[in-house]
Amino acid sequence: MAAMVTSTTTSATLSSLSLHSSPRFSLLPTSTATTISTRPTFSLSLSSSRSFIPKAADSGAGAGAGAADSDTFFFTNDDADEYDAVYSPPEAPEGFVAPPSFDDGPPETEDEIAAAYEELYGPAYSGVSVLGNDIYVMDSKVKKIGGFGSGVKKEKIRDGFEERVVQVRRVTKVVKGGKQLHFRAVVVVGDKKGQVGVGVGKAKEVIAAVQKSAVNARRNIITVPMTKYLTFPHRSEANYGAAKVMLRPASPGTGVIAGGTVRIVLEMAGVENALGKQLGSNNALNNARATVAAVQKMRQFQDVARERGIPMEELWK
Repeated sequence: MAAMVTSTTTSATLSSLSLHSSPRFSLLPTSTATTISTRPTFSLSLSSSRSFIPKAADSGAGAGAGAADSDTFFFTNDDADEYDAVYSPPEAPEGFVAPPSFDDGPPETEDEIAAAYEELYGPAYSGVSVLGNDIYVMDSKVKKIGGFGSGVKKEKIRDGFEERVVQVRRVTKVVKGGKQLHFRAVVVVGDKKGQVGVGVGKAKEVIAAVQKSAVNARRNIITVPMTKYLTFPHRSEANYGAAKVMLRPASPGTGVIAGGTVRIVLEMAGVENALGKQLGSNNALNNARATVAAVQKMRQFQDVARERGIPMEELWK
């Protein structure tokens, strides 16, 4: 009997214990109701002092009813509006003008886009190769026009260079099923201001072959050194395959005395007084390339004097 009384007293004492702890922050509003339970239950309170005070439930009668509601909590949000933050943006200074919208502004030009790109990533590719060839003009410069189902046409490039067709020949390729017929075109382009180029291209049609050769010639542009009399600074010779070309300067009023491809190359370069002779082979493409090779060997007197470190008058002695 004494043992039963002792156990009852101990259980009543344990059920009436209240645990107190004070965390740093409160999580939930203050509980306004009390839960009856046989085991300690805790309620979270949120007050202005931000204290966490757990409350133990009564250990009185109604143990059976408390067992069913042992995990039930009641909270109130009376003080929720007290912690609502209100954003107040700063006032604009005097004379402030809002920038226009991105869609309302005028469209950027290609020059502005290129300048912005170079400011971020550095200068763009200049179009000059290591050997000094201007290869900026590529196939992308040729504008393709034409609708669906029609043959694709290409608009002629307008960059100040004139084109002259030197030769168009039919060439065949022997394959398993027979012979394939193509056309090879040799074209010389130049601006008649000292720049000239020779190109070759093949295609199944003559027009396409000429266009391809013109693009190839623009990739191989060279600069022809000339004096104020529009002639060469000195003599030059060059070979290309079996073709040999000799170039000589001439006095004003002489004109271009040359024949075949040599004459076409010199006229497209802008040379007005010169003597030219082709020896060995009559191949148009080889003679044109031999002329270009002879021109590339020429150098201006001022460039040679600068490299030697002597005045230009010393070269005439």
